[in-house]
Amino acid sequence: MIEVEHLVKDYGEFRAIDDISFHVEKGEILGFLGPNGAGKTTVMRILTCFFPPTRGRVRVAGYDCFEDSIEVRRRVGYLPERVPLYDDMRVADYLRFVAAIKGTPAREVAAKTAKVIADCGLQEVAGRPISAISRGYRQRVGIAQALVNDPEVLILDEPTVGLDPRQIKEIRKLIKDLAGRHTVILSTHILPEVSILCGRVVIIDKGRLVAAGRPDSLAAGAARRIFLRIEGDAQRIEQELRRAPGVGGVEREPSAGGAAGWVVVLDDEPRGREGLRAAIDRNRWSLVEMRPLDASLEDIFIQLVTTEPT
Repeated sequence: MIEVEHLVKDYGEFRAIDDISFHVEKGEILGFLGPNGAGKTTVMRILTCFFPPTRGRVRVAGYDCFEDSIEVRRRVGYLPERVPLYDDMRVADYLRFVAAIKGTPAREVAAKTAKVIADCGLQEVAGRPISAISRGYRQRVGIAQALVNDPEVLILDEPTVGLDPRQIKEIRKLIKDLAGRHTVILSTHILPEVSILCGRVVIIDKGRLVAAGRPDSLAAGAARRIFLRIEGDAQRIEQELRRAPGVGGVEREPSAGGAAGWVVVLDDEPRGREGLRAAIDRNRWSLVEMRPLDASLEDIFIQLVTTEPT
């Protein structure tokens, strides 16, 4: 449904996007992640034909974003971080206006407007001025304007930013219900949101692709962590753990008493596990607890975007 091949975008001498390639399958929700300034907004603007790439190829629903931009725009709904709403218009009037300027046939405008009002839960506020509705409803109106022409692709930039917990839950449910009927790219800084909603993630940093795949497969490739609780001299234990082959880091966990706890990061998992076992046997430690710690999406994200290039 979406194909991005060797995408490059330069602003003068500054390279905002540096040779990025990824794809999104039909009906999929893809999490699009990166720190501030990573290039996410630039990629989304290219996908929505706001401006062309410097090099590379981008296709949406089989159409080239540069050569067939009108066809791409007919098939894409976009929710920018700052929702473009006209406060002096009523909700239903605004959605009818958007449907018309997106090329919806006049005979279908009323039906499509009614449908997105129902799908986005806007019935209670449809007759109100946009200036008189809450932020949560404004976000719903923003999603509705992206959906009103029934696009094949939705690109959502920070759809839950600034909302309260109840509103966030409602918007997440709405996005999840879109899967299958629409292909969705979701850009957000709320990483648990990605774990809840997205089947795959793409992570970029400094304009470059640093990871792509399912959250669980990225976790499998991240540095492994082991939690140990060992009785004995804490200083000596830390020294011995750091010396073990395959161990990349050791951090002591706060303890209210009893055996000290340690989080051990393994650079080389098989070698690290063997090194830990050898250290425990060699020092005849009293091992109280030993268990693996799963890497969260936050752990993976921080690890990927804070690693300096070599």
